[in-house]
Amino acid sequence: MVPALLGVIILLINILIWIIIIQAIFSWLVAFNVINTYNNGVRQFLNLLDRVTAPLYRPVRAIMPDFGGIDFSPIVVILLLHLLARFLMSVQLQSVTL
Repeated sequence: MVPALLGVIILLINILIWIIIIQAIFSWLVAFNVINTYNNGVRQFLNLLDRVTAPLYRPVRAIMPDFGGIDFSPIVVILLLHLLARFLMSVQLQSVTL
């Protein structure tokens, strides 16, 4: 039971990491005018990504200093999520071997 639950949590963490990567790519595409934000579908998709990732970024942005136009909070969040997933994988492995 516990290894399966940990597996689901690890899967959700990996999905969050991919959502952050997709949001970063889309922000670059918007910044370089490859994607038009006046398109309603694009705007709704970007809003969805922002609503999913903003609660993750908020505590990191409160701690980190302002670096001008570069936002390092996605990188920090990805690193923290990766560390959490690695820790949960080790717990999952230990619970399976017991």
